Amino acid sequence: MACNDRLKYLRGNLDLTQADIAKLLNISKQKYIKYEIGECIPKIKDLIILANFYKTSLDYILDITDVAEPYPPIK
Repeated sequence: MACNDRLKYLRGNLDLTQADIAKLLNISKQKYIKYEIGECIPKIKDLIILANFYKTSLDYILDITDVAEPYPPIK
């Protein structure tokens, strides 16, 4: 599963629209659609916002791991 597929999957699991996530990221809906179709790679700040919002890790969103749980905080 590629990054764009993960974004679609995570959004779909919460029954959110592309417009909902675009608003969260403070970007246009068209820009977010480009993220989901793989035409554009999200900025790191957007990926961090999404990982926090979805309560997962950047590694999961970027398809480095299939473990959706976030890493424990570093103490």
